[in-house]
Amino acid sequence: MNSVSVFAATRHFFTLLRPSSYRLWSALLYLLLASYPLKAAPTQVPLTVTEQVYLSAHPVLSVCVDPNWLPFEAIDQNQKHVGIIADLLALVGSKTGLQIQLHPTNSWDESLIASKSGQCLALSALNQTPEREQWLIFTDPLLEDPNVLITQEQHSFISDVASLNNKTIALQRGTAMAELFTRDFPNLIIIDTDTEPEAMQLVSDGKADLTLRSLIVAAHTIKKAGWYNLKVSGQIPGYENKLRIGISQSEQTLRGILNRGIAAISEQERQQIMDRHLSLQVVSEVVTDYTLAYGLGILLLAVIGTSLFWMRRLNILNQQLSVMAQTDALTQLTNRHGLNLTLEKDLERAQRYQHPLSVIMMDIDHFKQVNDQYGHLAGDKVLVECSKLLRDNLRKSDIICRWGGEEFLVLCFETTQEQAVHLAELLLGKIRHHHFSEVGKVTVSAGVAQANPQDNAESLTKRADSLLYEAKHNGRNRVCVATENLDTMARSKEPNRE
Repeated sequence: MNSVSVFAATRHFFTLLRPSSYRLWSALLYLLLASYPLKAAPTQVPLTVTEQVYLSAHPVLSVCVDPNWLPFEAIDQNQKHVGIIADLLALVGSKTGLQIQLHPTNSWDESLIASKSGQCLALSALNQTPEREQWLIFTDPLLEDPNVLITQEQHSFISDVASLNNKTIALQRGTAMAELFTRDFPNLIIIDTDTEPEAMQLVSDGKADLTLRSLIVAAHTIKKAGWYNLKVSGQIPGYENKLRIGISQSEQTLRGILNRGIAAISEQERQQIMDRHLSLQVVSEVVTDYTLAYGLGILLLAVIGTSLFWMRRLNILNQQLSVMAQTDALTQLTNRHGLNLTLEKDLERAQRYQHPLSVIMMDIDHFKQVNDQYGHLAGDKVLVECSKLLRDNLRKSDIICRWGGEEFLVLCFETTQEQAVHLAELLLGKIRHHHFSEVGKVTVSAGVAQANPQDNAESLTKRADSLLYEAKHNGRNRVCVATENLDTMARSKEPNRE
């Protein structure tokens, strides 16, 4: 290139830099913006780095819904998702940054099929059941709602569904309650329907004896549809609707994002959504008679008040049932079922952090002779006194349960086998020197085992039980422990000779 060409090129370059040469500045601005990383819209909940990366790559969540389940959810004539669940999902989306996209279907069965085939990544609101766990994982509950039994007006109150023989119950096909009732109540004849209103109509027409419906909407639906011959005839603790979002099994990160959004929904936000949809159902028609409008308003308040009252009573009842299910009625100690609920987790935690954990299995000696000689009432009093004596002499951190019959199990946290042996000897001594009001003197045998890294709850308690029977075989009124473990502990305390 000669000097003339170089001069011409340089002159052209500086000409482009003049303010009038907006093309260059536009190009530079474009390149600058294109190279600047765009950030996703800010969210109200904190996400992990993994969740942020997932959200950037998959901002849209396709959802299948029940198209005919008002006031919970439906697909309207404009192919829009509406109802309580729709508003809750929208709230989850706004709090997490997820874009909720409806995958329209014509029925709940179609939604289930679309979910199984991968046409939609999530199902909006459904109960968790063993059958659904075959292809779905579930979030925390988006909405909790008890179910009630609906019958004709003349039907008596139903206190025990298992006692109803050859009764027919109409249930919507593909629902969790249909699955659970088929499994748990073989005494009932189940009539499948396509929708819940169809099930209600069958009961109203006398073609089915009963159906199951949400407590929140049952009373309002009965009045709105004109089913004045129907009533609420009972409820079944343990068969509540815990409506969760079901998502494909591979989407663990997505579940974490959704759970964060669900946890961020306040009770006030949830109640506002509930009130808005229940109110809309009442005033959706033009009211020209204000007396009727006031009557409907009072009816709505009565329905909401009744629903809240029963929901509160049901929650209290469920809490009482939970405590009763985990407590031994005679001794008021935790029962075996109650301990099993936490034992596996306690053991896993101790193994993970390498903290010692031991169990003491105890059994009252010659307890059959006590029952035979003094009677079962006296035997019960011995069990009560013994349990109180054990409980009063344990540390606050220990857990004692009635394992079964005259057996007790003590779970000792942060306790080596050697320390558990000392505790067991203390407990046996307290019982040995106690005078029982009905029978005089009683002794107890015990087996002690410390958890090792390979143990599960079953193997640990089984080892302690074997040592208890060894104590029985060796003469009773003593503590038996695996001697090789004590030898191992003794060797571990010796100084290092290397």
